[in-house]
Amino acid sequence: MSIEPQIVAVEHSGKPRRFVFVLMQSFTMLCFASAIESLRIANRTAGKQLYTWSIIGEDGEAVACSNGSVFQLEGPLRELERDDTIMLCGGIDVQKATTKRLLNWLRREARRGVTIAGLCTAGYSMAKAGLLDGQRATIHWENQDSFIEEFDNVELTKSVFVVDGNRITTAGGTASIDLMLKIVADDHGEDLANAVADILIYSAIRTDQDTQRLSIPTRIGVRHPKLSRVIQMMELNIEEPISPAILAKDVGMSTRQLERLFRRYLSRSPKRYYMELRLQKARNLLMQTDMTVINVALACGFASPSHFSKCYRSHYDTTPYRERGSHATRLTV
Repeated sequence: MSIEPQIVAVEHSGKPRRFVFVLMQSFTMLCFASAIESLRIANRTAGKQLYTWSIIGEDGEAVACSNGSVFQLEGPLRELERDDTIMLCGGIDVQKATTKRLLNWLRREARRGVTIAGLCTAGYSMAKAGLLDGQRATIHWENQDSFIEEFDNVELTKSVFVVDGNRITTAGGTASIDLMLKIVADDHGEDLANAVADILIYSAIRTDQDTQRLSIPTRIGVRHPKLSRVIQMMELNIEEPISPAILAKDVGMSTRQLERLFRRYLSRSPKRYYMELRLQKARNLLMQTDMTVINVALACGFASPSHFSKCYRSHYDTTPYRERGSHATRLTV
């Protein structure tokens, strides 16, 4: 027996708003499902068709998402109506999925005034097409380092989603729900958006003022204000690392006290923790950009490629060159 939702009264007698989902190769299912289900539930809760949607892609036949599931498409990339909203769904290896054909199509639709949203990593494709120049945007935190290196004319934020005119970007995953709830609220009121959130059992609606990553205390599982402050300074100073002595002084403790603090809560020295942060960024840049290994080393605070390679191999059991080569091989098979 199905339970019908309580209908939320909505004044709407016009044409339903249409969303065109463009599924890129290896797109993330969660960002797509979160968005399309929000629309379906909005229709059901309002008791009328407020939204319609179609699902297309580059070849017009089928596309696999990052978990291997295959989706049948309704057609290829085509000219849309000006009041349509494109929902470009990205995922892993977004650089490979961002083809010349897709870029040309995005530029053409943008010139015609169509609203374009990039879900998860699809903000990269929008930036590559030049659609985010001089605008605010966001992207999944794993892709932020490489995005900043490649697109310095985009004002990148850490928000869960950003709406800047008719350009929209999200950070991926459940951020699609937050975006769609905002759209529903703007279109038809807060009551309907809140009802959709209730049916989704989504109790913490985020806005564009919320950041996508957990706070440092939550992330490391430790609520120590001085430790959190030091880690924040480390994360903000990757290219030019700060010495442990200066870090300790800035939070009002001795270097020895800082050492004890890190070993007690994180089982490693401040120097080791800082190195792991730098190497993590380096790995992201190697995987997601075509920066030279030398430039990656410099961007992560290493004075020489040889020192960078030695540290990288010690931590990841491979060299930066082999890491990039194996990644490139995986993309071509």
